[in-house]
Amino acid sequence: MPIHTPDWVKHAVFYQIFPDRFARGLQPLMPKLETVPLEAWEAPPTPQGYKGGNLWGVIDKLDYLQDLGVTAIYFTPIFQSASNHRYHTQDYYQVDPLLGGNTAFYRLLEAAHWRGMKVVLDGVFNHASRGFFFFNDILENGPHSPWIDWFKIEGWPLAPYDGDRPANYKGWADNRALPEFNHANPAVREYIMQVAEHWIRQGIDGWRLDVPMCIKEPGFWQEFRDRVKAINPNAYIVGEIWRDARQWLDGTQFDGVLNYWFAGATIAYTAGDRVIRDQVQDRDYDPYPAMDAVTYAEKIQLLLHRYPWDIQLTQLNLLASHDTARLLTLAGGDINSVKLATLLLMTFPGAPSLYYGDEVGLEGALDPDCRRSFPPPAQWNTDLFECHCQLISLRHAHMALRIGEYRLLGAEGLAYVFARLWEGDVLIVAVNSDDIPARIDLETVGMRLHAQPSQILYSTNADAEKHTSILWTADNLFLEIPPRTGLILG
Repeated sequence: MPIHTPDWVKHAVFYQIFPDRFARGLQPLMPKLETVPLEAWEAPPTPQGYKGGNLWGVIDKLDYLQDLGVTAIYFTPIFQSASNHRYHTQDYYQVDPLLGGNTAFYRLLEAAHWRGMKVVLDGVFNHASRGFFFFNDILENGPHSPWIDWFKIEGWPLAPYDGDRPANYKGWADNRALPEFNHANPAVREYIMQVAEHWIRQGIDGWRLDVPMCIKEPGFWQEFRDRVKAINPNAYIVGEIWRDARQWLDGTQFDGVLNYWFAGATIAYTAGDRVIRDQVQDRDYDPYPAMDAVTYAEKIQLLLHRYPWDIQLTQLNLLASHDTARLLTLAGGDINSVKLATLLLMTFPGAPSLYYGDEVGLEGALDPDCRRSFPPPAQWNTDLFECHCQLISLRHAHMALRIGEYRLLGAEGLAYVFARLWEGDVLIVAVNSDDIPARIDLETVGMRLHAQPSQILYSTNADAEKHTSILWTADNLFLEIPPRTGLILG
């Protein structure tokens, strides 16, 4: 069966926003919300505190995102919830009032679409919140509630808050704050499908699905895809799967997954022994041990052959998220590691996704520290910001970097070189993650080049041109690459 994935994703640059921490905007329709007590914006984040970022603030920042080159926004949950991250959904039809409610979201959707930007929402459909109406009815009425079969009730009485007693219901990861839906109940299944359809009809461009592997009901995700795509065939469906996702990427369920395999290997190669190991969660995410170029090449080739090409082009590639330490912190503050990893991110097949603030050097250890507030311009690392702007611009300028063939040219020591080819457009990407210069001799037989790329279109090292050697012969390319440097040749 042919696999169909949304073409727009293959050309997109995503930006992940944690709404409470990105930007505070004035609440024009609910000014009293501006007087609610909030944590100071610049203070370290806490697990339960709110900082007051909202969707009006995102609207104010859309010009910034457009100038950066962002073409799609992926929001962590925005629906009404009693948590700053909003993974505890209380109402799937109402945007949280602190974020500006449904009105702010519709204004944002209109403003983003006017700029040609897509909007993808986070769907938490495995579990809800203790405050979700149907579960709250069970808490109030016990075995008399008409909604008992909506959840996995194991006994009585329920203990939603008292950790000294059994919860007597199934919560995600044994968290009693997150009662799991009973997806075997047709009414639950239909409810979730209708939620998904509703927001697609309102104009969103896709769903990022939280812990979808936890929903094991046969045919669930196939039906989800069919019903979403019936409304918008170009909607993007991307799952949070940290490991091998082949069973979900058969063309009948998801268009892609969050590509943590790419992230782990790329960080292990570019940051190496600089990785701070106690900043890595045990979540099937492997940015260590340090990886040489040969091992990295093997990992990347395995990854590229794991899924069909149309799926590769709609993977959501990332280097950090709200579930990981930020890249700069994970790499021990090493700017070059971030630059090299970002270069590989922007030249890899699939849609690159930036975690808000990474482009300006925002630091952050594991949750909740990785969810810091977006900093003011005076605190930006302008070198990193310029790096992101240039790489995104190059990606938009070259079809080869988006949908072109990915061809490994060579890997030796800590030097890794590949080409991206699309019709007559050929770019060569070379990375040396070593602390000493790298010299590598590459065979180019069979590349059938109309030209031999020798111009440095981009370098992570401002002085690279002085110290880089590029020598072409009939069938070989010799490169000398300065230490801790990445190049794009065109």
